[in-house]
Amino acid sequence: MKIINEHVTFDSKGHSDIIDITAQVQQKLTSSGLNNGSLLVFVPGATGSVTTMEYEPGLVADMQAALERLAPKGLEYDHNLKWGDGNGHSHIRASMLGPSLVVPFIDRQLTLGTWQQIIFIDMDNRPRSRELVLQITGE
Repeated sequence: MKIINEHVTFDSKGHSDIIDITAQVQQKLTSSGLNNGSLLVFVPGATGSVTTMEYEPGLVADMQAALERLAPKGLEYDHNLKWGDGNGHSHIRASMLGPSLVVPFIDRQLTLGTWQQIIFIDMDNRPRSRELVLQITGE
């Protein structure tokens, strides 16, 4: 078994910006030389999440609306009172979805469903440069 570490970098807009990262992840897998195994995508940081969804405008808007209902921006958060950065909601949202995702791969292809893409959601309240860690394990 072999382990390969890679990174994917991009800029995000914040405010629940949802970015389809499937192509970048698949490209790193293809160039890894591994045929079968598992690929971990991990977000270092406390205001970003990775998950899967059908990446289309309606569902993107629905997800953003659901995140607002789940942890609204306008509430008073103890985090904001302590740090004054106004992103308490960002931390709550990211914690609920989580910082990582594992996807198996077969014959150098991610085993995603037809309508399933890997997405990154930037929950922070400002634009950011992001770097995700990929750990590809297999043979």
